[in-house]
Parts: sequence; C-alpha cells; structure tokens
Amino acid sequence: MELREATADDGGAIREIARRSLEQSYSLSPRTIDGAISQWYDEEAIATKLDEDDTLLMVAEDAGELRGFTESDLVNEGGNGDLLWLHVDPDYRSQGIASDLFEHTREALFEMGAAQLRAKVLEDNTEGNEFYAAFDFEQVGTDTVEIDDGDYVENIYLHADDVDVQPTTESSDPVRTLDDDGLYINEEQVERGSKGPFLTTYSDPAFDEEHKYGYFCTNCESLDNAMDTMGRVKCNECGNLRKATRWDATHG
Repeated sequence: MELREATADDGGAIREIARRSLEQSYSLSPRTIDGAISQWYDEEAIATKLDEDDTLLMVAEDAGELRGFTESDLVNEGGNGDLLWLHVDPDYRSQGIASDLFEHTREALFEMGAAQLRAKVLEDNTEGNEFYAAFDFEQVGTDTVEIDDGDYVENIYLHADDVDVQPTTESSDPVRTLDDDGLYINEEQVERGSKGPFLTTYSDPAFDEEHKYGYFCTNCESLDNAMDTMGRVKCNECGNLRKATRWDATHG
C-alpha cells in the first residue's frame, strides 16, 4: 500500500470513493450526494485544493488503484490541524487502510505546523466515533451542521493528551467579548477561512451549544456572514469563505 499526496489525475477515483462511501454510510438523498461531490470534488475544486498550501489531500493506492483518501486543513500555525474527511472504498474496509491513512495524515499535518489534530464526526456515525476512540481521542464538544436543510449534530474530538492542556474559562484570560453586540468569542473554536480564520460566537460566556450565535470573521472583524445549505459560510463584508460542511464517513 502506497500512501502519497493526491494529484489531479486522482480526481475521478476520489469522486467515486467519496460517492460510494457516502451512499454506504448515510441515509442521504441522491441529490444531496450529487451536490456534495460536485461542489467539493469536481475537477476545479480538486485543482484548487491541490494549489492551497494549507490543504492536504492524501490517498492510499494499491496495485495502481485508489482505496481511500483523506482531506485535511492546517487551520492555524501552531494550532489545529483539522481532519475533514476520511473515506475508504466500502469494498476495502476493515483492512487497516483507514488507520494507515489517519496516521500518515496526522504526521503530515504536524510537519505542516499543526500542534494538535482535531476531528469531527457526525453523532449518528457509530463506526466513525468508535474509530477515534480507538486512537485515544476524546470528545470535547459538539457542533450543529446543516446538510440539505436538515440539522445534524457533529462530535468534535481531540487526542486525550491535548484535552488535558486545553485552557478553560476559569484558568485562562478573560473571555473576549463583542460588547456592542452582547456576544462572546470562543477563541478555541477556530474554523479555517480563505482570508483568515472564523471564530465561533455565543450569546453566553459558558459557550453552551444552545446559545451559539454564529461566526466572527477575523479578517475584517465582522459578524455579517451567511451560511448556505451545504454549510459554507461567507463573510458579506470581505468575502472570506469557510468551506462547506464536512461529513466524516464511516471508517474501515
């Protein structure tokens, strides 16, 4: 098994693996899956990902055929490296391919400058959640993502060693506020944007999910943004763009 960075020639195989994996792992409509594949992995989208210094596409190849891939981002130097997707062809799951891809991706993100790996998995993806637990990752929070007009709970994971050093409201500096808007910024919930990170804002300093308000664009310090049905956030002031919602498919 060869683990390597993807090339433009891998596009067709990446699209097919993503499609088969989504169809196998989720009860999503064909229209939703078609839209996701087109938006994230058409030729133009893959070319853009390959050109981005902070995006990593890693593939597993055996006998000239792709068996799986990961997509990940370096969110911020010295901060999070986000594992966005880990897909393995359903015909080749339970052969250790996901584990090899995971370890290789984690090592590559650390070499790019990440201090910790953050992973997100939909709550109803039992196998995906169990996968990270097997690697000694712990759930540190949740998020709510919108997929085709439906709301889904997404679990957020960090390695147990990183969880131990996460700052808390009591022991860290005062919570950053947006006084004019009555909002509080969670500096630890960072999402990568095309021009600068987005930070999650809440109407309560406890950062309870029920009080989640939206996103603060660090590029122009604006709260004026909009999210489409695929989870893509765009700042209306400067055009900063957060990628569309990630679905973490069943691992194998």
